Amino acid sequence: RRSAPSCGSRAVTAMAPRRPAAALPSAALLLLPLLLAVASAGLSGYFGTKSRYEEVNPHLVRDPLSLGPVAAGSRLPAACAPLQLRAVLRHGTRYPTTGQIRRLGELHARLLRRPAAAAAACPAAADLAAWRMWYEESLDGRLAPQGRRDMEYLARRLAARFPALFAARRRLVLASSSKHRCLQSGAAFRRGLGPSLSLDSDEEEVEVNDSLMRFFDHCAKFVALVEENDTAMCQVNTFKEGPEMRKVLEKVASALCLPVEEMNADLVQVAFLTCSYELAIKNVTSPWCSLFSEEDAKVLEYLNDLKQYWKRGYGYDINSRSSCILFQDIFQHLDKAVEESKSSKPISSPLIIQVGHAETLQPLLALMGFFKDDEPLKANNYIRQTHRKFRSGRIVPYAANLVFVLYHCDQVKTSKEEYQVQMLLNEKPMLFHHSNETTSTYADLKDYYKDILENCHFKEECELPKVNITAIDEL
Repeated sequence: RRSAPSCGSRAVTAMAPRRPAAALPSAALLLLPLLLAVASAGLSGYFGTKSRYEEVNPHLVRDPLSLGPVAAGSRLPAACAPLQLRAVLRHGTRYPTTGQIRRLGELHARLLRRPAAAAAACPAAADLAAWRMWYEESLDGRLAPQGRRDMEYLARRLAARFPALFAARRRLVLASSSKHRCLQSGAAFRRGLGPSLSLDSDEEEVEVNDSLMRFFDHCAKFVALVEENDTAMCQVNTFKEGPEMRKVLEKVASALCLPVEEMNADLVQVAFLTCSYELAIKNVTSPWCSLFSEEDAKVLEYLNDLKQYWKRGYGYDINSRSSCILFQDIFQHLDKAVEESKSSKPISSPLIIQVGHAETLQPLLALMGFFKDDEPLKANNYIRQTHRKFRSGRIVPYAANLVFVLYHCDQVKTSKEEYQVQMLLNEKPMLFHHSNETTSTYADLKDYYKDILENCHFKEECELPKVNITAIDEL
């Protein structure tokens, strides 16, 4: 891989080492579980792509089948009937990947090697040394039991929202990425619907379609110039060395009574993500959470968002342009449903559910222009981006879903109004850019995205340039 440039050097503020925290008095020890719970509640909104789905839909904590409050202005005219639902889902809650588990094991092993006498001076480190390292490399990003529940409940809520489409003996086309967590998510979604629907193949089979669900793997330009090019992540790498991350790193090193030289941004991040995994997978507050304040969490969220922005979002055009193969496929199926409706034929595919990744959804949403900030996310504008639109935990948490619903409407004034569309992200209606409304005529929506539908060709977009590109600015 090419090495990363400095992206413009930034001064790193040297900070005096903090004194180790004094041992907690016994009364405080009794309150520790409560203090940890409060800490977790303050951090959970900043876990980025490792966020629980409940962070964007808090009503699901009380009732996982609740449809939540009805969004103002989201209702269609009574004379509109749904014809087709096309959903792109992110898999449910998963275990950490092998790489993350190894880094956590490395950090935990360092705490175990500390002398016993240091326990009184560093109670946080002692608690974490006593924590059982239960993650095994064989888990490697697999779907957790909570992830199966995420998908089953999502299926039941969508069926409750659109009962006509999910009625008995309606055909369901179910596709997935080849990754185990996605295949299992698809199967769990199917189970959530019960036995009434028929699949287009064997009862429990899920079609593998990586060309759509993992389009990024098939895009040579993206792989060579972004995925495997560290230079493309210069903003991320610069932020890791910047003053905001340095402050968090020194604080964590102090809490763990470890020399600051033994810590780096990746180890701090894996400690923070372990807090997120324990909450998402087990619904418990991990002792790892005690290392971080809400301000620390905001810095670490920004680090995650920087990576998403430059690797999957607006950082480089190829990130989103590579998703046009999926975008066009969505509209081809909507087109077919419109044609069948106009010919008074039954809709051949009323339900199309596809399960992919955060990396599937994020580029697609960027292609459509959603969550775009006026100023790019960079290593040196953390404070200015406090109120940014691009927050990956709000956009693509576990079980994130983008749903297109095509309607046929009677009693309309013009023929153009006969076919209308809604888009829902994480079960909430989205405002269309061209109308600032939550519904659009299908004709207007196609017209707005005409250039992508007609002129974005996956093969040409993803072809490596003949001349070797070295300057990232040319991407």
